[in-house]
Amino acid sequence: MASRWQSGADLLAGAAALIAVLMLGLYLEVMRQQSDQPLAWVVTALALAAVLAGYGAFYAAPRRGWALAASGVLLAALGLLAILSIGLPILVAGGLALVAAVRSRRRHSPAR
Repeated sequence: MASRWQSGADLLAGAAALIAVLMLGLYLEVMRQQSDQPLAWVVTALALAAVLAGYGAFYAAPRRGWALAASGVLLAALGLLAILSIGLPILVAGGLALVAAVRSRRRHSPAR
């Protein structure tokens, strides 16, 4: 019997999670190079958004649409705040997560 977690993955959500993780690493590296301390709330927000998008990448995950929507909103907000530095890729990741959230609602909507 196959596990319900093995029924496939959403590549848009996976891409959003991957971008969020990469941008978190880039943010930490830039802060290290500048001999500065990374902001705890930025690290927490990027990590949380990556986890939510990664969770939402599994089609069978309960409430994946909500997780993707939360990740998308969080990433979009962070992207706008950091638009003058590393914000554009974060904003793209937010857009991917939001598109995946909308697609997840359509995938599970009742047939007409």
